[in-house]
Formats: sequence, structure tokens, C-alpha cells
Amino acid sequence: MSSSSPESQDILDVLAYNCSKLSNDLWEASNLNEKRKLVAEYLKSVDRDGKSIEDFKEDLDWFNVTEPLSFENSLRGKIVVLDFFTYCCINCMHILPDLKRLEHLYSIEDGLVVIGVHSAKFANERDSSNIRSAVQRYEISHPVVNDNTSSMWRKLHVQCWPTLLILGPRANPLFVIMGEGHFDDLKLYVSSALKFYKDKVAISNHSISINLTTNQSETSHLQFPGKISCSYRGCDNNDNPLYAVSDSGNHRILVTNSEGTVLHRIGGKKPGFVDGDFRKARFNAPQGVAFQTDSILFVADNENHAVRIIDLNAKEVSTVVGNGKQGCDRIGGKSGRDQIISSPWDVAVYRTRDLDMSFHSDESKAQIKDVVFIAMAGIHQIWALFLEDTIWWKFKKYAGNSCLAVAGNGREENRNNTYPSNAAFAQPSGLAINKDAKELYLADSESSSIRKVSLSDGKVVAVAGGDRNPLDLFSFGDLDGKQYSAKFQHPLGVAYNAKDNCIYVADTYNHKIKKINATTNVATTCSFIEDDGSTKHFSEPAGLCLDPTGRYLYIADTNNHQIVVADLSDMSIRPLKIQFPSNLECDHMDNPGDIHVYEGTFKVLPEGGKVQLKLEFGYLESNIKLTDGAPQKWSVLLPSDKWRCDTMNGTIHSLNDGLSLTFVIPKGSEQQKPVSATVNFRLNLCAKDVCFPKEFAVGLNFVYDVAGSIVVKGCLMVQIGRRSVVVSKE
Repeated sequence: MSSSSPESQDILDVLAYNCSKLSNDLWEASNLNEKRKLVAEYLKSVDRDGKSIEDFKEDLDWFNVTEPLSFENSLRGKIVVLDFFTYCCINCMHILPDLKRLEHLYSIEDGLVVIGVHSAKFANERDSSNIRSAVQRYEISHPVVNDNTSSMWRKLHVQCWPTLLILGPRANPLFVIMGEGHFDDLKLYVSSALKFYKDKVAISNHSISINLTTNQSETSHLQFPGKISCSYRGCDNNDNPLYAVSDSGNHRILVTNSEGTVLHRIGGKKPGFVDGDFRKARFNAPQGVAFQTDSILFVADNENHAVRIIDLNAKEVSTVVGNGKQGCDRIGGKSGRDQIISSPWDVAVYRTRDLDMSFHSDESKAQIKDVVFIAMAGIHQIWALFLEDTIWWKFKKYAGNSCLAVAGNGREENRNNTYPSNAAFAQPSGLAINKDAKELYLADSESSSIRKVSLSDGKVVAVAGGDRNPLDLFSFGDLDGKQYSAKFQHPLGVAYNAKDNCIYVADTYNHKIKKINATTNVATTCSFIEDDGSTKHFSEPAGLCLDPTGRYLYIADTNNHQIVVADLSDMSIRPLKIQFPSNLECDHMDNPGDIHVYEGTFKVLPEGGKVQLKLEFGYLESNIKLTDGAPQKWSVLLPSDKWRCDTMNGTIHSLNDGLSLTFVIPKGSEQQKPVSATVNFRLNLCAKDVCFPKEFAVGLNFVYDVAGSIVVKGCLMVQIGRRSVVVSKE
């Protein structure tokens, strides 16, 4: 900390200086009451300073709100938390759960507004369409603004991602928090500020119109697929491999054949952390997938901070590392749920010879052991899960089921080194193994480079991209070339092809696939041609795998919500059509309570169509209303994955607004029986001084009829009472 006078510095510098002093005082406080008194005294001192920050620039793109927000109008009288973030940043992702917890404690009507101020690191992140996808992918429900020139960042002299700036009701700066892992301070500061200004009658309880952003394709079964993996051996030892897809936005894993027919659907579509059978199991934004055998699959369950294992024969999911909570351990060594980890992004299974030569004079007779490598993006390291007692690098013994760091010191750098513990990575996010060369390739996303780890001794060296300076994490671009002259932009996926000795790269923020010759380190761009002769355009592709022949490259085209298959022999490309057989069980859904079925039917032509439905709401009793500040949730349950709805779930802020849904109905048959869907509600209501939950579902029947329409419009009235619900035509 500088010894110069804080009065001569900028607003954020002064705030950081004051908050540092406050933090030291809080550290010495003996209890919570004492801490609250210290913060109250601090607020008295900073409130006397009449300074306010400048308002948002005009003509910026906003998400999750119906109109731009301003400190002069909609934010007047609110405690505002500005979250300066960039959507590639793992530390920014880590504080999103903290912000959600805070918003559950204090609503907009209570006086708190959280706003994400997106200040891009990469050029790709300035594009509003890409930010819109990220807002949906990370399930951000508070307002977000695209400060595409980082004007507010520069004016306030923000220094790092993430930075939280807490403002008073006049847009007056109160606190600043830098980095992750400070929820207790955040909660203390916000709760104290709300009380302080409520006592001064300066907090307003007005609402802000929230409108959650959505952009998912109506025609895709997938939502932001992250990674894809091919089975270690062909299914049943023949030439029909399995493919595992992390359907990250749907919080599930799909296992398909090479034609896209879904054989297993595991988890989904709501996030959770649950072991058990395929219907019961839950994941939270899973990423990396890797087969150990045709029936055993490892999953990097990213936002659960866990590694899961799927047994396709037993149809069971279990947890092998992590307990659902983010850890900061950079050494490891424990097993199972006792070993906490941080944001695993990819996994890869490597078969190695045990180096215990006490029983073998001939190394070729040594026992084969499986090791699961983990790209630990959250703490910038490579970890390994040893499934059995294994003697490995430098003849060190690793206990079976133990999980620990094997490369990287945890600092966020692009540092190569002969000794793996002295190397450093920057958010490693993709892994691939060259078993012949005994090398592990990794996509080091924040340094925009591809690097490799020797699986013989742990040496870490550069392959392509990035910069020679290990501290330079801004050396990115879009250039072909050799080693450092090649440039990538936040690559997330790699796959090695033994057939052509090339490392294929999902150059995510350049929206391209590139390949690197593993011998020469020369990178070139791949150009794929679609059926109509046009060049394929990707949108933030993140995962890759090869089929067993090395001819076909499977690509998770993340923001296009699809898997595509490239034929490397002629560079043609086609979408993989994901198909759910009729005998595949539907996703498990919680019991919605009583189902109140609308007696009429919606008639659609046999070739399919759309039903545009408006639900209006009313009360059966005059004294009932929604409970202020309580969650009011709804979700749609469709009859099969062939059906679509423009929005699958959301929050009700006022029953006066109603609920508009568009159902996209696939082709059917006039001989079919009526097909049913439900809209499930979980509301919290009050009647005078008594509050109670109300769970129910509105049942809808659809029929195929030649007398129907390609677009059907309908409006229903849903009247809600304490003991009953009435559904009728409006």
C-alpha cells in the first residue's frame, strides 16, 4: 500500500485504501456485533463525502432488463453492487454463486440491485451476442450491461477481474472488494448499508422490470454443449464407439452412438449434486468427459467442483472427488469427498506402466495402471486421480483413490519448466493425450496457448500460441504460424489425432478449429465446407474428439447448441442429429402437486406447428397476494425431447404481467391420442397475516388434426385460491 495521502488519489484508490483499513479493524473484532458497529462508523464517515460516480454511458446494450438502468432514475434509492467481470474469467465465475446468495437474502424491493458490468479482456467478449450467450449459459439473472469500451472500468481505475464496487443510494461509493472468496464481507457490507440508509429513509422499495435473456435455438435438443469424448474401445469390442456429450446448459450427460441416437440420458435438466441412478443423479454445468472403458465414464462436474463417475452397466452415478463446494487446496492427496477441488474443466484417462520394478526386472512386464488427469481451471493446475496404488514419476508412490496436483504451482502464469511443480498455467480448460509420445496436451485458455506435459517426467513446454514472457496473458490473436508466432484467442478444447500427428484445437473466441503439427509446432486454420458449399461458421466451439479411425472430428459447437462432424479426408462437415428414441425414459421431474387440466384441446396440423399461449392470472379470494421478496417459480414439462418451448422456466414478478409461452410441436399423426404438457408453478402466497406455499400444475392437451392450424393462439385464465385452482378459457 502506498504511503501517499489517499485524498490525492482516484475514487477507487481512496476506497481501496479505506476498505483496507476497515478490513484490518474487522480482522481484530471479536464478534459480529462489534464488526457491525465498525462498519456503521465507517459508513458515517464515507457518507459525508458527497461524491458520486458517473452514470452509465448511453446506447449500451443491457441484458435481463426491459430498459437501460441509470443512477438518476431506476437505481436512485438503491444499494447497488457493480460486478466488474469478463465472462472468460474463472474467478468471475466463482463469485456468481455469492451474488445469487446475496440476491436471495435481499430483493430489489428490499433496496439491493446487483449489476454485472461486463468489461472484456478478449476482443470476442465485446460482442453483445456472445455476452448474451454467456449470461444464459451461466444462468445470470441480475441486470448486465456491455460496457464495450470499458469506459466505466477506466474512469474508476478498476484494476482486476472480478471487482465489486458497492454504491449507496446516490451512487456514492461505499466499499470495494477485489477477487473471489469474500462473501462474508460482502454480506456484512450490504446488510449494514441497507440498515444505515433505511434509518435515514433513503432506501426506495420500487421494482425494476427484470426480463431474463434467452437465445437458445428452438430446433436443438442441446444447450451449450461443452465437451465430447469417444469411448476408449469400440462398443462391445466392435467398430461402433460410444460418444459422451456434456450438455452443459441442460446439466446432463448424453451418451450416443456415432449417428447421434441417444442411448443414455444422465441427469438434467435442473442443476444439483446428487449421486444415484440416471434419473435421480444431478450435475451442475458439467464440462469434460472421458471414457475409461466402454462402460465407465469420468465427468468434470464443473460448478459442483467434483469429479463424477458414470457406470453405464449399473446405470449409476457416484462421486470420486469433491463435495460440491469450491476448495482452494493446491496440493491435495486426499481421496473421495474429503478432497475438495476447484472448477475442474476437463478430464483425460491415461494408461501407464507402474514403475514398481521390485517385482519385475523387465519393464515391459510391469502392471498397467489408469490415471485420470484433471484440468483444474479454478486454481490453474493439472491434477491426477490415481485409481490404484501407483509408482510413477521419480518412482514416487501414489495411494489408490488419491487426488493431487501433479503440475503447476497455482499461480496464474504461462510458465514452462523442467520441473512440473515450478511450472504455472492460466486456466487450463482442455486435455488430450498422445499415448505414443507420452505427452499430455492442454488448452491453456487465459494465456491463449497450447502446451504439453511430458508423461515420462512432468516437464512442461510450449507448443504454440501465447508469449515467451510467462507473465504476459494478453498475447492473443488469430494467426497461423510456428510456436509463438501462432496466435489463438482463449482456446478451450484439444484433441490429438495419431493418424496425421496433429493436435486439433477449438480456438474458441476466434470461432475456429485449428491444427498443430505435433512435430513442427506449426499451427494452421481448418476450413470446413457445408453441404451447400458455404464455409462452416462456428460460435465459440469448446470441445473436440476424434473417432477411432482418425477420419472424423466431432466438435461441440457450443453457442450454436449443436455437435457437428467434420470429415478430415475432404473437409466436409455435417450436424450430428441428436435423436431420442421413444423408449428412452423422460427426464425425472419433481412432483408438481395437483394438476389442473384445461378441458379443451389445442389442434395442430399433423405436420406440426406452434401454439402461442398466454396465461392470465387471478385470485379466487380477494385477500390473497404473492409474498413480497419470496421466490415465485414456474417451469414447463414437455412430453418428449422432440418438443420445444421458447422458455422452459422462469420467475413471476407480478401476476398482472401474465405468462406468454410458445410451444413448438413436431410432426405427428392424426391417429395419435392427445399429447399432454404441463406448466408447473411453485408460488409463495400471503392471505392477510398468513403466508403459505402453493404448488400446482396447469395441464394442456394437444391433438393432431387436419382441421388444425400451423399456428394456434390461445389464452387461459388461471385463478388461484388457498385450496383450489380453476383453469378456464379467457
